[in-house]
Amino acid sequence: MTALTALASAAFGSTVYLTTLSTVTWLNRLAPRAKATGLVVTGMVLCAVIGIVAFASQSVALGFIVGAGLTPPVHRWIMQRRKHVAGP
Repeated sequence: MTALTALASAAFGSTVYLTTLSTVTWLNRLAPRAKATGLVVTGMVLCAVIGIVAFASQSVALGFIVGAGLTPPVHRWIMQRRKHVAGP
């Protein structure tokens, strides 16, 4: 596993996480029927992406998991820090 491959796949995992978070946040504002359909489609797309990543190679899958695993706590930290800075 090269460092560049791991870094690229970690960035991809992070991007998938943030895209999914934005999609689900947007779907929560829709009508219940559209929300349910959107969540099903989002889940299917995520399963396909994870399947493709797992099929690619072990190093790509490990980098993807690391990127997706590290992004949520970092994202929460950034969002909390913005609230403290923006407040009076």
